[in-house]
This record gives sequence, structure tokens and C-alpha cells, in this order.
Amino acid sequence: MKRPELLIPASSLEVLKIAVVFGADAVYIGGEAYSLRAKAKNFSMEDMEKGIAFAHAYRVKVYVTANILAHNHDLDEARAYFTELKRIKPDALIISDPGVFALAKEVCPELEIHISTQANNTNYGAFLFWYGQGAKRVVSARELTLSEIREIRSRIPEDLEIETFIHGSMCISYSGRCLLSNYLTGRDANQGSCTHPCRWKYAVMEEKRPGEYMPVYENERGTYIFNSRDLCMIEHIPDLFDAGIDSFKIEGRMKTALYVATVARTYRKAIDDFMESPEKYQKNLPWYISQISNCTYRQFTTGFFYGKPTEEAQIYDNNTYLREYTYLGIVEECQEDGLFQIEQRNKFSVGEEIEVMKPDGENLVVTVQKILDEDGQELESAPHPQQKLWIDLGTPLMRYDILRRKEEEC
Repeated sequence: MKRPELLIPASSLEVLKIAVVFGADAVYIGGEAYSLRAKAKNFSMEDMEKGIAFAHAYRVKVYVTANILAHNHDLDEARAYFTELKRIKPDALIISDPGVFALAKEVCPELEIHISTQANNTNYGAFLFWYGQGAKRVVSARELTLSEIREIRSRIPEDLEIETFIHGSMCISYSGRCLLSNYLTGRDANQGSCTHPCRWKYAVMEEKRPGEYMPVYENERGTYIFNSRDLCMIEHIPDLFDAGIDSFKIEGRMKTALYVATVARTYRKAIDDFMESPEKYQKNLPWYISQISNCTYRQFTTGFFYGKPTEEAQIYDNNTYLREYTYLGIVEECQEDGLFQIEQRNKFSVGEEIEVMKPDGENLVVTVQKILDEDGQELESAPHPQQKLWIDLGTPLMRYDILRRKEEEC
């Protein structure tokens, strides 16, 4: 049985490290230009270089996205960008635009090029075209069924890899090509500046009654007429294997470290268990399902994999994420006296019960014994985001352990 790659997103150097430690085979990131997530933190060239070195030390690959649909002025500066990438040596570039593809091949021919889902890769002819141009991998369009992916696999060379999104946010557009943001706000989704108007609440206003809003109803479910559920295939790992997919891709280059750790750890265990034996995977299926819902998500769907999505793939009554856990911080340093440094992300207090999430799948319930600031002053609580703290949880911790708190109301 061929082992598929688990490909995890990272929005920053910190999140890249978490993705690596919590089970990624490869990580994809965006630079400060030419990436379709302009609102993500993204990577400076310096952090990109550090991230690649960190990942390679763990034998994990790093792919850099340069998948905008380029205009003339984008090409003018892209040559210098690719020259810098040539120097720091990521494992591949993810590209959708033919002009950008040609430029990357010219400047850094030694780097693999993967064709982004933005290129609308819906048939084996398109896969063969990109293979003829020298692409190593093609990302399948999200509109494909598993049976279509299976047919593509049977009609393309064995050394051409298929990468497929299996988890994360869905979009109402066709293969990510949406004009709604550009039309409503002037910010182009295909240039990395999507404002996500598909998540907004809409109403009807009659021309002669300005300011009087009438809700848009669809099957009396509510007003969020464009709002999709999140993709989740954790219960269908055998079908993904059977389709011949080489890389299982997780969406989320704007997600938190807690989200990335949760999804990476859960799919890592599911893939490894299935590789060991399908029976072990089936036995542990309840654990995967319980864990994958521990991160922030909209209700789940299987997308297009089993045919055209039903009406239930949309969420009409709200655009709210479900959240079971709050992200508190990551263990950065350990001292022999039992104190551990974190950069705090949300408030917690002495005496509070929280959880430690470990890369191996273990979750420890602990009580906060002590909190100190950087000057050694004891605190009753940690109210300030990104404050450096030393904490005692009454148990040994390891670097990159994640702290979280279970919320009573989800």
C-alpha cells in the first residue's frame, strides 16, 4: 500500500513548527508576495529560510505558494522573487498561472512545480498537459468526485502526482476563482485579497423603501445563502487511498496553531492506523471523529467527493464557527525547576483546569499551579495576549506541547 503524503498549511514560522512536530509530511506556506492569502501573516524571506531549515531537520518538505493569477506588473517583480527562492531551496513551488510557471521554470528549473487547484484541473487531459510542461504534481479541482480522480489516476503517468484537498473551508466559487469580493469591495480574491463576502449576511431592500431590510430566505433556513460547510474526510480515509491520491491536503493558511495541531495529529494517526491495518483504523474511528471536532470549524460535509453536494452542504442560518476549545499557548522553553515558558494567546488563571495537547495523541487534564511574568512576579491570571509567561502545571511538559481550554458552550 502506497503511503500518501499529509500536507499541512502554515501561516507563520510558529505554526510551521507545530505542523512539523504534530505529524506533517510536508508543509505549504506563502511568502509576502504572489500568494493567495494576503491577509495571512505569511513568511518573510528570513522566516521562510528558517522554516525550511527546521522542516528539513525533521525530514519534512516545504512548498511555497505563488499561485496568484498574475497581471503584467506581477511578472515584472517575480523574477527577483524566484531568484531568492532558488537560494533558500524549498522543495516545490505551487503555481497556477502559465506565465508565472514559465518564469519559475526559467529562473529555478531545479525546483519541482506543483499546479495549484486555481488552474481548474478537472480532467486527465489537463493533468497530461501540465506533465508535458514539466510539472511534478497537479492539485485536483475541488469539484471532482472520487471516481473522477480514480479515472485520472488510471490515465496519467505513475510519476505524476495527484494532490487533493481533504479537509477545511469550502468556497462557493469554481476552483477558487471568485469575483464576488472584487465586485463588492475592489479586493481581488485571485490576487490574494479575498474579503470572504460569501460569509456575509444578506437582505433584500426595496428601492422606494431605503433602509427597510427584508431577509433573504432559502427554504426558511436563514439568510447566509452562500455559506458552505467545511470539508472533512476523516471518516473516509479508505476511499481516499483507493482513489490513488498521492498527497492529502489540508486547507487553512490563516488558521491558528491549535487548529493545525489538531487536524495534523488526527489525520496523521488515521493514515498511520490504516496503513498498519484497516481494522485498526475502523476501531479508532470514534477517536478521530471526536478529536477533529476539537478545533474551530463549521459543520462538516464531504463536498463533491460522492457526487454533487446536497442542499445540506450549505449553512443558511448563520456563518458561525463551532468552537469546543480555546487556544492558550505553546510551550517554548523548559526549566529544570518545573517551570515552562509560553507565549499566552487567551486568558487563563491559577487554579483553572486546562488541557495539554501532545503530538503523540495524548491529552492531559491539568490544573494551573502557578503563573509568573518575565520578571518572576506571580500572577493570578494571564489577561494579556502574547505575554511571555512562566507556568507550573504540576506535570512535566515538552517543547511544542499546546495548551488549550475546553469550553462549556460550543
